[in-house]
Amino acid sequence: MNAFLITCSHATCALPEAQRALFKGSEDLVHSTEGWEPGSLNLAQGLAMKFSTPLIHGDVTRLLIDLDHDDEKRWSKISSKLPEATRDKLVERHELKFRHEIENRLADDLKRRDAVLHLLIHTAPIEDGKITFEHSGSSFAEKVATSAEKQMPSTEVSSSCTPLMEKTAFVRWLLDSYPDPKYGLIRLTVSQSFFLKSVPMRWETIKKTLIMALYNATQ
Repeated sequence: MNAFLITCSHATCALPEAQRALFKGSEDLVHSTEGWEPGSLNLAQGLAMKFSTPLIHGDVTRLLIDLDHDDEKRWSKISSKLPEATRDKLVERHELKFRHEIENRLADDLKRRDAVLHLLIHTAPIEDGKITFEHSGSSFAEKVATSAEKQMPSTEVSSSCTPLMEKTAFVRWLLDSYPDPKYGLIRLTVSQSFFLKSVPMRWETIKKTLIMALYNATQ
């Protein structure tokens, strides 16, 4: 029996009370697509519900700390002004917490399940109607990504399925930490045009299509 894990790094544009003064005057930036990935949490929640599996997601704006990066790349121009001690606390409170939740889930699943498929959910300000399925790790991940991509409505959606080449620090950590042949991941990136403009399809329509395509591909 297979296990599924859904994660969403840039789920929200929330700011902790302690850091709101730092971002005073930059609220529009925080709420823009630079601060979070609109639609990503909504899609991730739908997938988690369909697969009856936990969802692990980021809890603050990526302008405070970007969970996909490490070292100095995790800080924006605004958050890089914070004292080092404060930044260390943010790493512990948000980044390490995020990764520890993933570690705990995967440790259990890799022991008990035949395969583990990890879906990393993103939206991005890319070409209108574009959806990418990038796979890495197990052959199961490649099979699911290939099958799901073939189910996309080609007349309205520009979709592609490729091996994952460009790896963020977070993805490198995952693949280095879990070389187990049972572990595979798919990074799903969906154009924000669906969520923000209903172009070229309504968000609820493409969300349902994606959820069912991925679910059907795992059966």
